[in-house]
Amino acid sequence: MLSPAELERYARHIVMPEIGGAGQQKLKKSRVLIIGAGGLGAPVLQYLAAAGVGTLGIVDDDTVSLSNLQRQVIHDTDQLGEPKVASAAEAIARLNPNVRVEPHPVRLSGHNAMSLVSDYDLVADGSDNFKTRYLVSDACYFAKKPLVTAAVGQFDGSLTTLRPFESDETGALNPTYRCLFPNPPRDGLLPTCAEAGVLGALTGILGAMQAMEIIKEITGFGTGLVGRLVMFDAKSFRVETVRYRRSRTNPLNGDAPKTWADILETG
Repeated sequence: MLSPAELERYARHIVMPEIGGAGQQKLKKSRVLIIGAGGLGAPVLQYLAAAGVGTLGIVDDDTVSLSNLQRQVIHDTDQLGEPKVASAAEAIARLNPNVRVEPHPVRLSGHNAMSLVSDYDLVADGSDNFKTRYLVSDACYFAKKPLVTAAVGQFDGSLTTLRPFESDETGALNPTYRCLFPNPPRDGLLPTCAEAGVLGALTGILGAMQAMEIIKEITGFGTGLVGRLVMFDAKSFRVETVRYRRSRTNPLNGDAPKTWADILETG
């Protein structure tokens, strides 16, 4: 049940027919795991906490540095050197004390991904490298957990939702992350954020969009992004959406599909 204080806090949600009291109850009962408390994870955590998501798990093994603060707005100058999971938890407690935070100050790996992902209802990936994105998406596939994943470059970003363990209205299986990106780019092909830079406000835009999709997935209103990739160009402020389908060559759905053991062995 929602307390009188919660009814007042979430009043602007509750008066919306698409959310209402029932939707707010769903948010309160939900457990969402956020991979990364950085540029994308910061606004995701802030908006999900403000929206009243009951439990937020945070996976990040890094500490707050001065160069983070240009975009990672959940942290501040007084928290330099502090673990990001602790810094984020403190900010969330100030924003909404009704939200429970479960910090995981670890680097996601093949040995902990399944146990972490399996303990939550939905996962948001805000990581900054393809190795982690593949690992998160594969773990969500095998654990049958919805995944909302986003990525940013210097001036552009993308966002999609993955439910590959379910079928669409025609009975066809939904696509996986490997259907969208069959192979990771070669090492060194794409510059890192530290090398190329990234526009701070861009991570806020994509992170807010990611939080929106998570709220939609939890409450059930609107049309989700399964099978659709949203691409945002900050220079022209253009948003485009492309559709993608389950690939016939998807290694998770072939004559000899990969298992989680295969993922651990070969990546």
